[in-house]
Amino acid sequence: MENTTNQDKSKNQTRNGLYQTMWRWHFFAGIIFAPFLIILAFSGAVYLFKPQIESYMYKDLYYVEETQETRLSVNTQADKVREEYPDASISGVFIFNEEDRTTKFVTMQDGQPVSVFVDGYTGNVMGALPVEKEFMTIFKKLHSELIVGGTVANRLVELAACWAIILILTGLYIWWPRNRSSIWGTILPRLRSKGRVFWRDMHAVPAFWLSIGLLVLILTGLPWSGVMGEQINRLATATNTGYPAFSFSFGPKPESVTLTKDVAEDVPWAAENIPVPSSSTNQYVPLTLNDAAGIAEMKNVQKPYSISMPQGESGVFTIATSHSRPFDNATLHVDQYSGAVLTDVRYEDYGLMGKAITLGIALHEGKLFGLANQLIGLLLCLGLVGMMVSSLVMWRKRKPENGLGAPGRNVDIKIKRAVTIIMLLLGLVMPLVGISIIVVLLLDKLVFVRIKRLKAWLG
Repeated sequence: MENTTNQDKSKNQTRNGLYQTMWRWHFFAGIIFAPFLIILAFSGAVYLFKPQIESYMYKDLYYVEETQETRLSVNTQADKVREEYPDASISGVFIFNEEDRTTKFVTMQDGQPVSVFVDGYTGNVMGALPVEKEFMTIFKKLHSELIVGGTVANRLVELAACWAIILILTGLYIWWPRNRSSIWGTILPRLRSKGRVFWRDMHAVPAFWLSIGLLVLILTGLPWSGVMGEQINRLATATNTGYPAFSFSFGPKPESVTLTKDVAEDVPWAAENIPVPSSSTNQYVPLTLNDAAGIAEMKNVQKPYSISMPQGESGVFTIATSHSRPFDNATLHVDQYSGAVLTDVRYEDYGLMGKAITLGIALHEGKLFGLANQLIGLLLCLGLVGMMVSSLVMWRKRKPENGLGAPGRNVDIKIKRAVTIIMLLLGLVMPLVGISIIVVLLLDKLVFVRIKRLKAWLG
């Protein structure tokens, strides 16, 4: 009987120690990354409604007042742009499917990209908009680079996103209902409660219900990240599950160091890293934008699509569409002299990973199933902001005056080590997480222990 009691006591101590240690990791990750996650959720929520916001803000540039039976050729419209901006060079053009939508030309003016909008019926230049000053460009930069830009900011965003996954997993462990009474405050909120209990429920209940959706939202954004994104791309390439290995109609696969994402706008993720082939240089009269648009129509490329101009004598026209339905994705490289289609990659040509990631990105951007997709994304973003705010309020209410209030201070060292090993294993999958854990462990062993006040404050 005594042995049974001791075993039960030992199990309870282990369970409680594991709970406290998980809570401690959850606590520190939340304190550090909550501000970044609020920024990501807010900017992401706004970016979800990019089509509606831009259509309203730039309606005078985007839409024409009257439509006619026939449009001017793309060449004629390009000539109008050159007349209006003689010092500008045209690097690409976007052709849309709406009858009342203007044609968008991407130009370089004084070294900066500037969008120029042309009435396709009259040839009138409606106006210009520097790309860096576009409303959604600002929010995209906030979402991916915290406005400041650069590799460090981009990696910090990725680090916050990866730790958000750990926050969700540890949070599910901490708050998972273990008996009927714990259903209240986990699955259902105690709305009559006050103070810290109320804020705890405002944190735990939305987190419980939104956890799967948030995991999907975060995971579908990682293919764009700098470190994880590169790993995902290498895996897709190594397993031939990204872009197709034999996607070139003419000649062998090019060994170009120039990738499609370097020369074209709005390229589908699965086609971004396709090496760019070269045009034959034994002909001297290049095709026009009209010819490129004609090839796009002949090859049944769905609007809206972009045409990027060749770069240099051996460059190619790149025709791409990724901002419509993902099933309509297309990436074509066209010889600028002969019009031969050197690359033609569609959604159905992608490998398993390419297809899955393409659908995931469309889901992440709110494009997979229209307005409902946008609203679900908005709910998840608002829920994440609410969870972060409620956690900070909850922490402030329990924080002691002379300390951080971190939980799990007196726990068996074996349990702490076991959980740390689990975290490091997660760090193998998410390298930035692994690096950050090693940095924290080194600081804890070499710095924090030497500063007694800091050690006591951190708990």
